[in-house]
Amino acid sequence: MLFNLLAPLAEEFLLFNLFRYLTFRTGGAILTALFIALFAGPKVILWLRLKQGQGQPIRTDGPEGHLAKKGTPTMGGFLILLALAISTLLWADLSSGYVWAVLLVTIGYGVIGFADDFLKVSKKNPKGLNGRIKLVFEIAIALGAVVWVMMITRDPLSTSLAIPFLKQLMINIGWFFVPVAVFIIVGAGNAVNLTDGLDGLAIVPVMIAAGCYALISYLVGNAVFSAYLQIPSVPGAGEMAVFCGALTGAGLGFLWFNAPPARVFMGDTGSLSLGGALGMVAVITKHEIVLAIIGGLFVLETVSVIVQVASYKLTGKRVFRMAPLHHHFEKKGWAEPTIVIRFWIIASVLALIGLSTLKLR
Repeated sequence: MLFNLLAPLAEEFLLFNLFRYLTFRTGGAILTALFIALFAGPKVILWLRLKQGQGQPIRTDGPEGHLAKKGTPTMGGFLILLALAISTLLWADLSSGYVWAVLLVTIGYGVIGFADDFLKVSKKNPKGLNGRIKLVFEIAIALGAVVWVMMITRDPLSTSLAIPFLKQLMINIGWFFVPVAVFIIVGAGNAVNLTDGLDGLAIVPVMIAAGCYALISYLVGNAVFSAYLQIPSVPGAGEMAVFCGALTGAGLGFLWFNAPPARVFMGDTGSLSLGGALGMVAVITKHEIVLAIIGGLFVLETVSVIVQVASYKLTGKRVFRMAPLHHHFEKKGWAEPTIVIRFWIIASVLALIGLSTLKLR
């Protein structure tokens, strides 16, 4: 909004020229989202605690240490979405279709997650919303956003996949790009959802990935840098840097209250929406496959669940003591902070590998 209001006045007021720069607006988005989250956090947490009473139901078959977290409110993702949405609307170019597409996925998935969390709390049942119903709504929202993005992205880029580590190799897969992109968005949303199981475990890797995609967005949106690095040039995708900046700032503010011992859990309201947002940004910036590297921790957690379920159904035996993967290490006796920090380290290393694809081609 500030860009649309103030940038046109730059000729008359030189200071307003700052709003033309993505770097300035991204920095503004980070700080704005951070301050909103820090300011609104105590009020939101108090409201959630009053409304939820006993907080998020704790699985009785889970790690024993989780029973001590009984009474901690969930739906803290509402705080993230509040700070993220306000900051994005304030600092991004609201004439960009990409901005509205990513907000559609983020808020849409947040609503699905909110419904899931609400059922868990109101019915005191950890299962929440029916899985098939969730999946149908996730696919529908992702489908609408993908078609929208394809309509505003130039051909043949709109239906092409970029291959990491290979110079300017784009594979045009036509309309098959639609199910691929939908799978990426839905998969990313559920992968982050599975990772969100310990205090601070999911939000930091999300912020790391968002920081990486802020840089990627800036580069693909700049014709000079994209030509130099020989990566796809996507005019207008630079606005995703502002969105990713807002996501990072909102995540930092949430982490203030989610750091062990957590005063609030993000719940599906946060994890599903943030994962979907990352997937949408990856599709817009034509770095879909790179998301599997930068967000490799989320992939590992998801694969651990798939392997566990497949092994049990086929052989009757479990590969891990408990899935997702972080619960396996809890069952082995690792302290929660140890698991969380080590997973952060893994996420950081994978992010660096993912960023290396920008140059190693």
